Amino acid sequence: MASNAPHPSFADYATEAVPQASVGSPGKDGILRLRFAPTDGRTALVEDYARAPFHLSGTLAHDPHDDVATVFVQSATGGIAQGDRHDVTIDVDPGAFAHVSTQSSTKVQSMQHNYGAAELRLSVGQGGYLEYLPEPTILHADARFHQDLSVELAPESIAVLGDIIVPGRLARGERFEFERYRTRVRVRNRDRLLFEDTTHLAPEEGDPTAPGLFGDASVYGTLFVVAPERETDALSTSLHDAVSGCTARAAATELPIEAGVVVRALGDRAETVDAALHAAWDRARSTLLGASAPVGRKC
Repeated sequence: MASNAPHPSFADYATEAVPQASVGSPGKDGILRLRFAPTDGRTALVEDYARAPFHLSGTLAHDPHDDVATVFVQSATGGIAQGDRHDVTIDVDPGAFAHVSTQSSTKVQSMQHNYGAAELRLSVGQGGYLEYLPEPTILHADARFHQDLSVELAPESIAVLGDIIVPGRLARGERFEFERYRTRVRVRNRDRLLFEDTTHLAPEEGDPTAPGLFGDASVYGTLFVVAPERETDALSTSLHDAVSGCTARAAATELPIEAGVVVRALGDRAETVDAALHAAWDRARSTLLGASAPVGRKC
């Protein structure tokens, strides 16, 4: 289960009782377990467990790369509500190739008590490949959300991690009206920390539209291509070229200790940021797998 010890910035929220269904009650403690492994020459989902609100409808085999197994995670609710705690584990066995995404955007709903949280643990065995690319996270007014994503890589393995943040229901005029958002990505390889990246936004404590943050943009996206054994300098240059002509403002740079490349994008709409990250993802795939990224991934 997700950790019961919140980050200090969420500690006061944790003391607030949820008046409807309490923290840990049925439907609020979602659990998802996935394990991919090579089976008869192709990757298959060999173990899965989903507890509400998570739901799975099986795997797809439509990827341009013949060996990538695709899973889209569904939710039976309207989004993440106050007091929700989600716990996700995804394991990719040695030599397996997997793509995991969500069926639709994750909506973090308005909150008056407590907060919503998700803890994700990903592992990729030797020579394995994992893409974790969920649809955007939309932060409704007064939303409070904390997410921890940790990745453990074996030698010669690769992980591609994506995240798009939409700070409100923009069509309704909500922009930076959420209360607090914090997400942390931590990646390790051979018991060594490769990098840690944290985004922490609290509009009442600091203006997210200040220079160096969002500025006049409304949507922020990040793509990590973690490939410690690959030539990261050339990959960084290639991904930067891939996003240089996009509508969203985007750029690529090497991660610390040659762990891979990070691409960051800012735009006015989720679609333009997603297009920039897709261009980088497609270029990374062509380089690392010799196959393009899927178009219309849910078809």
